[in-house]
Amino acid sequence: MLSQIKDIANTLAPRLIEIRRHLHAHPELSAQEYQTAAYVAGVLSSCGVQVQEAIGKTGVVGELAGKGTARRMLAIRTDMDALPIQELTNLEFASRIPGVMHACGHDIHTTLGLGTAMVLSQLAESLPGKIRFLFQPAEEIAQGASWMIQDGAMEGVEAIFGVHVFPSIPARSVGIRYGALTAAADDLEILIQGESGHGARPHEAIDGIWIAAQVITTLQQAISRTQNPLHPIVLTIGKIDGGRAHNIIADRVRMVGTVRSLHPDSHQNLPQWIENLVANICNTYGAKYEVNYSRGVPSVQNDPTLTHILEQASREAWGGDRVEIIPEPSLGSEDFSMYLQYAPGCMFRLGVGHSDKPNYPLHHPRFEIDEAAIATGVVTLAYAAYKYWQQ
Repeated sequence: MLSQIKDIANTLAPRLIEIRRHLHAHPELSAQEYQTAAYVAGVLSSCGVQVQEAIGKTGVVGELAGKGTARRMLAIRTDMDALPIQELTNLEFASRIPGVMHACGHDIHTTLGLGTAMVLSQLAESLPGKIRFLFQPAEEIAQGASWMIQDGAMEGVEAIFGVHVFPSIPARSVGIRYGALTAAADDLEILIQGESGHGARPHEAIDGIWIAAQVITTLQQAISRTQNPLHPIVLTIGKIDGGRAHNIIADRVRMVGTVRSLHPDSHQNLPQWIENLVANICNTYGAKYEVNYSRGVPSVQNDPTLTHILEQASREAWGGDRVEIIPEPSLGSEDFSMYLQYAPGCMFRLGVGHSDKPNYPLHHPRFEIDEAAIATGVVTLAYAAYKYWQQ
């Protein structure tokens, strides 16, 4: 089966590069992926995959029924949306949409999903079970997975694979991570209400800015002293607003930020821990407060069995020197984790790094990939899918 998958993928390689370049030149922002979805649906239909459109608003679902007796349904998820970034790559197929760019590799992800569907559709007679392809919108705003789930995309699914490109891994290599791959990402808003007064007489007022400073400093210090250092937490206040003039003590201050965590227990306890700390400071200095903690997406926790399947498929396909066991998780977030609330799954890293020129990070206006990685990703996904039904 592996040799067949490789042969088909190699034959399709020029077409896959053509697909990727089309997608890259025509990026669409989150929840606006109308043309991308239509293009995806057309490619899927042309290779005999059953298609459902407008799933998860602008998402697409493709389903391929194998001829075997295995009843288990496997899903493969890839995302489609771009970022509000002006591209600076000077590629011939650079974005034609001003201020919009596939700077996170979702054009590659979509191509991998299509390529895997194209390969497996040619092997449908040999497939033991069913496979569902989820082409998801709005990953960049961490909404698309929930929309897809609400529209039934996970009904009947018993396992799911996902992939994300990574420029720090050489192209044609695969990164495997057991356990936590990404962090839970939540949103935080803190409002401080003091009392205004003259800047020359601070004792007659309650200085909201000074209290906000105490809150920020104490939050950062308290993480290192009160939270388990083996359970990483990153709390960043990214914006602060307050005050009206240089000589007026600010009464109201608003802070917003992000909270990242890896361990489920820490994630569960953070809202109350933050509120208790803010309350103690504000009560000490006579201010009022409001803490608004919004749960985002949980951590991606790779299932050990499915991770082993992906590792074995990768080693058999590429040999040990092209398979990297990732030693540390990322504190970035991924709404692939939402699917894992409904079925076990695993996401792997696909190396896309160049060997002969600079590799810019994800979300950079000069981000670009080595297209040799596309065939690697397609073979890895297709062969891992086949091995899933062999367990």
